[in-house]
Amino acid sequence: MRLIAVFFLLWTTPAWAQPVESFQSFIANFRASALAAGIDGLTYDSVMAGLTPDPRVPNLVSAQPEFTTTMWDYIEGRVTGSRIERGRAAIGRNSQLFASVGQAYGVDPYILGAIWGMETDYGAVLDNPDLIRPIVRSLATLVHQRRSRFVEDQADLIAALQLVQRGAAGPGELVGSWAGAIGHLQVNPSNVVAHGADGDGDGQVDLHRSLPDALTTSARFLRSLGYQPGVDWGMEVVVPDGFDYLLATRTQMRPVSFFAERGVTRVAARRFADLDLPVFLYVPAGKDGPKFLMTQNYLVLKGYNFSDSYAMSVAHMADRLKGGGAFVDDWPRSTTFPNLSERKAIQENLLRLGLYQGAVDGRLGPITQEAYAQFQAARGEVADGFITRGAFEALTSSR
Repeated sequence: MRLIAVFFLLWTTPAWAQPVESFQSFIANFRASALAAGIDGLTYDSVMAGLTPDPRVPNLVSAQPEFTTTMWDYIEGRVTGSRIERGRAAIGRNSQLFASVGQAYGVDPYILGAIWGMETDYGAVLDNPDLIRPIVRSLATLVHQRRSRFVEDQADLIAALQLVQRGAAGPGELVGSWAGAIGHLQVNPSNVVAHGADGDGDGQVDLHRSLPDALTTSARFLRSLGYQPGVDWGMEVVVPDGFDYLLATRTQMRPVSFFAERGVTRVAARRFADLDLPVFLYVPAGKDGPKFLMTQNYLVLKGYNFSDSYAMSVAHMADRLKGGGAFVDDWPRSTTFPNLSERKAIQENLLRLGLYQGAVDGRLGPITQEAYAQFQAARGEVADGFITRGAFEALTSSR
């Protein structure tokens, strides 16, 4: 669950580089780094000797759905009626546990429930060997080949070795996702080391077999990311015609009153509960899609997994588990998006115009979107920063 600076479209640049050494050479050479981080030689050799790379990992890296589908398809594929129903039942069976963890750590129990549902379908996948496997092998594969996130992957591999060394589990029993995330709510090893908690009082921290341990660990993790007790993730709003969408930036939090004074209202004639609450305006699908005032706690969800599609799904699932309904505004489903070469051309043209200072890599993150919004504003258009294939055509014709 690492930060990846993209909007909601895709992970498009190659995640893999040609390894500079064989896997066995990597295992031998990485030993010094592990020992320097406090792993003893006996532990390292017993866990890593004879390890082979996991051949399934490369395809899983390149196919991460939170970066390869539209936000609306991602949300609707996960926040389904059946999953909501199963979630309400699962939380109901564990109502005292969720209430006690929520009270102890100040984290909305339904946010924890939503993460549980998103990550492991309320624990249903934890016994599926196609999805849950020994993580030391997976992480070693990632460190060996995925150079774009070498530092993060290396830290997680060392953390996994630390967990084995501490006796948390044997190397074959320390299982999780292909990316190394562990347990009911899928926490990566570095954060298990930092925030792992014994929620059931048995003297062990076992996020895989113990839901109390998993919920308590994730609550502690969320608080470490800046989660604010008693604050919701945000709310859907209506933005008036003529609104200046250049104000839709997450780099500056403003009180709800700032937006209310400019005609922004809640959907379905609901009232703002706190006009002093710091928020930012988020328009993930431009002027024709749903719009939201987001709090700090939405950004905390992005700390758990930086995909906006993931964070929006968790937020929406939490509301649905509480009995809330679907978003009021629909998504612009007929939108067509630029391909990789066109996305790079968009960035090249924005760079040429002096509006963009980032890399030309085809990743349409907030920096590219804000640059495109400036381009829209200069042309007298609604500057919502929503990059569609029309953006490519407009920028190409601007030469």
